[in-house]
Amino acid sequence: MKLFDVYSLFDINIVKGKGCRVWDDKGQEYLDLYGGHAVISIGHAHPHYVKRISEQVATLGFYSNSVINGLQQQVADGLGRLSGYDDYQLFFINSGAEANENALKLASFHTGKTRVIAFNKAFHGRTSLAVEVTNNPKIVAPINDNGHVTFLPLNDVEAARRELEKGDVCAVIVEGIQGVGGIQVPEASFLQALSDLCKQTGAVLIADEIQSGYGRSGKFFAHQYAGIRPDIITVAKGIGNGFPMGAVLISPEFIPAKGQLGTTFGGNHLACSAALAVLEVMEQEHLVENAAKVGAFLMEGLQDMNLPHVKEIRGRGLMIGIELDVPYKDVRNRLLFDEHVFTGCAGTNTLRLLPPLCIPMDDAALFLQKIKKVLE
Repeated sequence: MKLFDVYSLFDINIVKGKGCRVWDDKGQEYLDLYGGHAVISIGHAHPHYVKRISEQVATLGFYSNSVINGLQQQVADGLGRLSGYDDYQLFFINSGAEANENALKLASFHTGKTRVIAFNKAFHGRTSLAVEVTNNPKIVAPINDNGHVTFLPLNDVEAARRELEKGDVCAVIVEGIQGVGGIQVPEASFLQALSDLCKQTGAVLIADEIQSGYGRSGKFFAHQYAGIRPDIITVAKGIGNGFPMGAVLISPEFIPAKGQLGTTFGGNHLACSAALAVLEVMEQEHLVENAAKVGAFLMEGLQDMNLPHVKEIRGRGLMIGIELDVPYKDVRNRLLFDEHVFTGCAGTNTLRLLPPLCIPMDDAALFLQKIKKVLE
């Protein structure tokens, strides 16, 4: 059977990882500044992570959500404490798209409305509702284009005010930092205004922290820089460090009826073991603080070097975009094949850095040397 053609693939077969390094099947070592698309939060093959998952799968890998799974409450307790949202409710699923799908569904149940505000360059996933609020016509099939969504410019308070004051908006969904959109950072004043407008008009504010959350920005959630508390927060990627998992954090004001949400695999024993290991390592090794410190070092280093072909540096913590005035593919490919460094990309001309949160300062300094060499 032939594999369905999904992505353009690099001719590299990665077979091993440790910390912030990966190796291919030929033994070549690479510095990983992409973390498998922001998924690797605590580093590849962390010993505590490996131990927790190995012990769990040797005991019980999976059982139905129709019985008590004590691991789920342990994850909820740890996540609530580290994030500051211990009064919220937690619903487990398997991916970021599912998290946004269920968040939008909950918002519609809660308000009885159907119209959603999303933002230009947004990416929220590829399932039905999630892709409808994603600002990329290439991946929105006719069956998904149901006229529910109004896209607005990011950071335009007056445009948001005009739409919300119409009174028919079910939800506003906004990324803590836009990832696929090129590391676009919402202004604190904009998020604060959105939060106030949603309260005034009865709309539900959904913060999509799937890529920007779990410590990546230097705070547990990127929206916390604005001092707001959204009605719903969606997470995935870093929550499981590679084990597929997602979750929805739901304000205590929501009282879902039984049967509104459900899942077969969400919050299974293996997933929760992975999530517990992530939270434990993040706390013990102070990885949110490390993301803030090393991210600041990278941002300042990139800005201070005044590199040729760099138009702008954007981001927070270890979520950094380097906008170029040349095609990013040329730069990314030279970094990958000549300097053995993995980076990501966004849009047409932005390199995206999303390294594991455990990246040491030495590796950050090494990357600065390598990008300087490539760009000069």
